[in-house]
Amino acid sequence: MNIVSIIALYLTIINITGFAVMGIDKRKAIRHRWRVRESTLFLIALIGGSVGSILGMRVFHHKTRHWYFAYGMPLILIVQILLAVLIFKRG
Repeated sequence: MNIVSIIALYLTIINITGFAVMGIDKRKAIRHRWRVRESTLFLIALIGGSVGSILGMRVFHHKTRHWYFAYGMPLILIVQILLAVLIFKRG
């Protein structure tokens, strides 16, 4: 397995995780249960799950009214894209 395949697998898994955790947190919110910490939601996005987290926000209509999620998640994605472009241009 080469490095590109490993990175693709990691990004797939972390984005599925981001999507799923948004759905889980939404379900728990509806049922007035224990919730996933907002810091955990942001951490998942920061470590590569921003696309899945944003999709989860939209699909589950979760955290879309919180400005720090509505702007923060897309900002994380933009920074990640810029970093990827910089890394691939150099390498």
